[in-house]
Amino acid sequence: MVDLIQANELRESERNSLAKTKAASFLSLFTSGGTLICCALPATLVGLGAGAAMSSLVSNVPQLVWFSEHKIGVFLFAAMMLVGSGALQWHARSLPCPANPTLAATCMKTRKTSLRVYLASVAIFLIGGFFAFIAPLIF
Repeated sequence: MVDLIQANELRESERNSLAKTKAASFLSLFTSGGTLICCALPATLVGLGAGAAMSSLVSNVPQLVWFSEHKIGVFLFAAMMLVGSGALQWHARSLPCPANPTLAATCMKTRKTSLRVYLASVAIFLIGGFFAFIAPLIF
Protein backbone atom coordinates (compact mmCIF):
# COMPACT_ATOMS: atom_id res chain seq x y z
CA MET A 1 0.00 0.00 0.00
CA VAL A 2 2.86 2.37 0.85
CA ASP A 3 4.53 1.65 -2.51
CA LEU A 4 1.30 2.54 -4.32
CA ILE A 5 1.06 5.86 -2.48
CA GLN A 6 4.71 6.64 -3.25
CA ALA A 7 4.18 5.75 -6.92
CA ASN A 8 1.16 8.07 -7.13
CA GLU A 9 3.15 10.87 -5.50
CA LEU A 10 6.00 10.28 -7.96
CA ARG A 11 3.61 10.40 -10.92
CA GLU A 12 2.14 13.63 -9.57
CA SER A 13 5.60 15.22 -9.32
CA GLU A 14 6.41 14.04 -12.86
CA ARG A 15 3.17 15.59 -14.14
CA ASN A 16 3.95 18.83 -12.35
CA SER A 17 7.44 18.92 -13.82
CA LEU A 18 6.15 18.32 -17.35
CA ALA A 19 3.49 21.00 -16.88
CA LYS A 20 6.14 23.47 -15.68
CA THR A 21 8.29 22.67 -18.71
CA LYS A 22 5.43 23.23 -21.12
CA ALA A 23 4.41 26.47 -19.39
CA ALA A 24 7.99 27.74 -19.40
CA SER A 25 8.30 26.99 -23.10
CA PHE A 26 5.20 28.99 -23.94
CA LEU A 27 6.31 31.84 -21.67
CA SER A 28 9.72 31.92 -23.34
CA LEU A 29 7.94 32.05 -26.71
CA PHE A 30 6.09 35.20 -25.68
CA THR A 31 9.15 36.85 -24.14
CA SER A 32 11.25 36.16 -27.21
CA GLY A 33 8.38 37.52 -29.30
CA GLY A 34 9.07 40.85 -27.59
CA THR A 35 12.46 40.89 -29.28
CA LEU A 36 10.75 40.73 -32.65
CA ILE A 37 8.44 43.60 -31.77
CA CYS A 38 11.29 45.84 -30.71
CA CYS A 39 13.67 45.20 -33.51
CA ALA A 40 12.74 42.84 -36.33
CA LEU A 41 9.30 44.25 -37.07
CA PRO A 42 10.45 47.85 -37.58
CA ALA A 43 13.47 46.78 -39.63
CA THR A 44 11.33 44.51 -41.80
CA LEU A 45 8.66 47.13 -42.43
CA VAL A 46 11.20 49.82 -43.29
CA GLY A 47 13.20 47.37 -45.41
CA LEU A 48 10.10 46.51 -47.41
CA GLY A 49 9.43 50.19 -48.04
CA ALA A 50 6.56 50.31 -45.60
CA GLY A 51 7.91 53.18 -43.51
CA ALA A 52 4.48 54.84 -43.58
CA ALA A 53 2.92 51.67 -42.20
CA MET A 54 5.54 51.62 -39.44
CA SER A 55 4.87 55.24 -38.50
CA SER A 56 1.13 54.54 -38.50
CA LEU A 57 1.70 51.49 -36.30
CA VAL A 58 3.82 53.49 -33.83
CA SER A 59 1.27 56.31 -33.70
CA ASN A 60 -1.53 53.82 -32.94
CA VAL A 61 0.50 51.66 -30.54
CA PRO A 62 3.04 53.98 -28.91
CA GLN A 63 4.11 51.22 -26.49
CA LEU A 64 6.22 49.77 -29.32
CA VAL A 65 8.65 52.66 -28.83
CA TRP A 66 9.22 51.53 -25.24
CA PHE A 67 10.43 48.14 -26.48
CA SER A 68 12.91 49.81 -28.82
CA GLU A 69 14.17 52.19 -26.13
CA HIS A 70 14.72 49.33 -23.69
CA LYS A 71 15.92 46.65 -26.08
CA ILE A 72 18.84 45.56 -23.91
CA GLY A 73 16.50 44.88 -20.99
CA VAL A 74 14.03 43.13 -23.27
CA PHE A 75 16.78 40.89 -24.62
CA LEU A 76 18.23 40.16 -21.18
CA PHE A 77 14.82 39.18 -19.84
CA ALA A 78 14.12 37.02 -22.89
CA ALA A 79 17.54 35.37 -22.55
CA MET A 80 16.90 34.59 -18.87
CA MET A 81 13.53 33.07 -19.74
CA LEU A 82 15.09 30.98 -22.51
CA VAL A 83 17.84 29.73 -20.20
CA GLY A 84 15.28 28.81 -17.54
CA SER A 85 13.07 27.08 -20.08
CA GLY A 86 16.08 25.26 -21.52
CA ALA A 87 17.03 24.01 -18.06
CA LEU A 88 13.50 22.71 -17.55
CA GLN A 89 13.59 21.05 -20.98
CA TRP A 90 16.88 19.38 -20.07
CA HIS A 91 15.46 18.14 -16.77
CA ALA A 92 12.21 16.86 -18.31
CA ARG A 93 13.96 14.83 -21.00
CA SER A 94 14.89 12.14 -18.47
CA LEU A 95 11.59 11.94 -16.61
CA PRO A 96 9.81 8.64 -17.10
CA CYS A 97 6.46 8.57 -18.86
CA PRO A 98 3.54 6.57 -17.42
CA ALA A 99 3.26 2.85 -18.16
CA ASN A 100 -0.23 3.27 -19.61
CA PRO A 101 0.21 3.38 -23.42
CA THR A 102 -2.28 6.22 -23.89
CA LEU A 103 -0.71 8.34 -21.19
CA ALA A 104 2.77 7.50 -22.45
CA ALA A 105 1.83 8.68 -25.95
CA THR A 106 0.42 11.90 -24.50
CA CYS A 107 3.56 12.36 -22.43
CA MET A 108 5.82 11.98 -25.47
CA LYS A 109 3.61 14.27 -27.54
CA THR A 110 3.78 16.94 -24.84
CA ARG A 111 7.56 16.67 -24.70
CA LYS A 112 7.89 17.03 -28.47
CA THR A 113 5.49 19.98 -28.57
CA SER A 114 7.32 21.66 -25.72
CA LEU A 115 10.68 21.17 -27.44
CA ARG A 116 9.34 22.59 -30.71
CA VAL A 117 7.96 25.65 -28.94
CA TYR A 118 11.31 26.12 -27.19
CA LEU A 119 13.26 25.86 -30.43
CA ALA A 120 10.87 28.33 -32.10
CA SER A 121 11.48 30.69 -29.18
CA VAL A 122 15.24 30.44 -29.60
CA ALA A 123 14.92 31.08 -33.35
CA ILE A 124 12.74 34.14 -32.73
CA PHE A 125 15.23 35.40 -30.16
CA LEU A 126 18.13 35.00 -32.59
CA ILE A 127 16.26 36.75 -35.40
CA GLY A 128 15.38 39.64 -33.10
CA GLY A 129 18.98 39.80 -31.86
CA PHE A 130 20.27 39.96 -35.41
CA PHE A 131 18.02 42.90 -36.26
CA ALA A 132 18.71 44.67 -32.96
CA PHE A 133 22.46 44.39 -32.69
CA ILE A 134 24.09 43.03 -35.86
CA ALA A 135 22.06 44.49 -38.74
CA PRO A 136 22.68 48.12 -37.68
CA LEU A 137 26.42 47.47 -37.90
CA ILE A 138 26.12 45.92 -41.37
CA PHE A 139 23.76 48.40 -42.96
